[in-house]
Amino acid sequence: MPHKFASPLTVTVKYGGNAMGAEVDGAVVAELADLRAAGHAVILVHGGGPEIDRALNVHGVKTERVDGLRVTGADALDVAEAVLCGNANKRLVRACLRAGIPAVGISGEDGALLRARRALSPSGRDLGFVGEVVSVDAAPLRALLDAGYVPVVAPLAIDASFSHAYNVNADTAAGAIAAALRCDAYVALTNVERVLRDPRDSGSAIGSISVAEAQAFAASPACESGMKPKMLAAISAVIGGARRAYICAAKPGAIAGALAGDATVIA
Repeated sequence: MPHKFASPLTVTVKYGGNAMGAEVDGAVVAELADLRAAGHAVILVHGGGPEIDRALNVHGVKTERVDGLRVTGADALDVAEAVLCGNANKRLVRACLRAGIPAVGISGEDGALLRARRALSPSGRDLGFVGEVVSVDAAPLRALLDAGYVPVVAPLAIDASFSHAYNVNADTAAGAIAAALRCDAYVALTNVERVLRDPRDSGSAIGSISVAEAQAFAASPACESGMKPKMLAAISAVIGGARRAYICAAKPGAIAGALAGDATVIA
């Protein structure tokens, strides 16, 4: 049954790398404009993995992966920071401005919004400048929201000594932000309509699921590849203070549909 939130809402939207593209950008931005026009506070956190891969190739930086995760050396970090904070972030900011949204592009480094420590792969291997979020200072986001702006956040974090950045999984960054802001809704836009209990069975789509059920699923072999960080981020968002998390496909009307229950809903 669709859940009705009281208005106004605070909504964190995560827009994923594999779902991103000029056509989808426009649909997502149009929904953000509708949400803001209805009086809701919105934060957009974006990815950019495929764009980073293309830029690394152009710059001749070899891509190494461990346990399916990109190893980020110093050269790769420079490219990732340029793509995420520059190309991807500013493209979305421009799209928001064209739609009448007063967007401000920042990264998790700005105002020490996201602090991180070095992350390891599931097998304990070093991933270089890949970060695990350890704290969120939501004050910069609250200041922007209070002033009427829509923050567009690139998923980079700062280290404890403020000497370098960490590249952070965009799902992880968005979930941490949604939790810190105690959002009414965390909406993860991706390239699947709903999470599948069996990735080989399109009829196994998950509707509403409890946190405990979601944790069990995330720990199972059925939660494969890129779906695992999405599920873990959604779980962390709800455990950390967000009211509900939604995972759905990036398409026209996706956010409104998710809030009406057309998504995998974790509550």
